[in-house]
Amino acid sequence: MTTDEPLAWVVDDEPAIIDIVTFALDTQGFRWRSFQAAQPAWQALRTELPDLIVLDVMLPDLSGVELCRRIRDRWSVPILLLTAKGESSDRIAGLEAGADDYVTKPFHPRELALRAQVLVQRPQAHAGAVLESADVRLHLARTEVFVSSSRVMVTPSEFRVLHALIEHAGETMPFARLVSTVWGDIDRVGNRELLKTTVYRLRRKLDAARPGASERIRSVRGVGYIFDPDGAE
Repeated sequence: MTTDEPLAWVVDDEPAIIDIVTFALDTQGFRWRSFQAAQPAWQALRTELPDLIVLDVMLPDLSGVELCRRIRDRWSVPILLLTAKGESSDRIAGLEAGADDYVTKPFHPRELALRAQVLVQRPQAHAGAVLESADVRLHLARTEVFVSSSRVMVTPSEFRVLHALIEHAGETMPFARLVSTVWGDIDRVGNRELLKTTVYRLRRKLDAARPGASERIRSVRGVGYIFDPDGAE
């Protein structure tokens, strides 16, 4: 293995699930490290930051949602949430806490592997590539966002949503097209909820950088979203 291979952490208290997840990660060339509780993973983050965290909602010492929230207070590392089938409240809570995507148990290893791969992919761009509209600026190679001169810490999914909207500034992006662009599929139950929660988080962060900046991202009722360069004037 080389150091170019992404490192994933798997945080789950079920050894059988860890085996399935790590098998799936192996197929995509990930290195991995596993934890069976939240606190050891949290402590390990002081000395190492992985490229991806696969995080179960139900953990013995601290909920995965709370761990996700703590991580988001400091880092933008991609988080893939594992939730139980039918527990939509756990999924929503995890997304609101900052998770980038989710997989519902039981899951197919191929699905998890593909979702993990999407989350660690970076835009193909040269070091100085910038995408800009009005006062919002994206540095593509570094996946950084600025509003005016203020840097905004965003998650990978938030970055990709904003990237897609600014690339098509002034054009309404349908829900299905945005989901396909950001997460690579359009058929899963809960996709619109995933997109709406991600946009909600993104708009809050833009407003924190400059009050009113979130007005550049407008909802087109029943259709999708549009980035309006004049929306925050």
